Amino acid sequence: MILTGQEWKRILTAIGEKIEAKKEELCDLDRVIGDGDHGVSMAIGWQAIREELARMEREEDFGVLLRSASRTFLNAVGASVGPLYGTAFLRGSAVLIDKKEASIEDVMGFWIAAVNGIQQMGKAQIGDKTMLDTWLPIAEALGASLEAGEAWEPALDKAAEAGRLGMESTRDLVSRIGRSGRLGERSKGHIDPGAASAWLIFSAFVDACKQLKGAVSS
Repeated sequence: MILTGQEWKRILTAIGEKIEAKKEELCDLDRVIGDGDHGVSMAIGWQAIREELARMEREEDFGVLLRSASRTFLNAVGASVGPLYGTAFLRGSAVLIDKKEASIEDVMGFWIAAVNGIQQMGKAQIGDKTMLDTWLPIAEALGASLEAGEAWEPALDKAAEAGRLGMESTRDLVSRIGRSGRLGERSKGHIDPGAASAWLIFSAFVDACKQLKGAVSS
């Protein structure tokens, strides 16, 4: 499967639409263990990206699009999530720089680099009850599929399922990092909102890829 720059913009737009649709659910999760604004913050960041992509109508270079997404998200969103996703887009852009067409393997490499950027910036590990409980299993699954030469659709499905399981695992974890870390045992029993939004992002990406593939095949 080969993606064009225009298709990549459609995928990023679809992710933003999914976050907008689920922002209240994300806020509900965050009200339990945080400030209650995670869904709004994520929606603001992705709305800014959608608006920026609309202005970049003629741009086809994946790297340029992603560097712009990095700056846009960072400028739109404060707190910790802005720098984390700003770094993710920036690190991922290096994989796709100067590409106006990208294979699904290229794009899987983007996600791996993006997750590495989040971890280097945030310093969290699996088990800390953060977005990385979702993102690290996704990156690990993608890396294994790339090494095995697996077809794109089962590779993405496996990564999405690994991310979903990682997200679900945060329900039984005690938060160790950030504001929710102050709650100690009281944070247990609730899914981490950052882990939930991470899974929404990646699952929306997978769904958009499948829709594009279906449109090409039909």
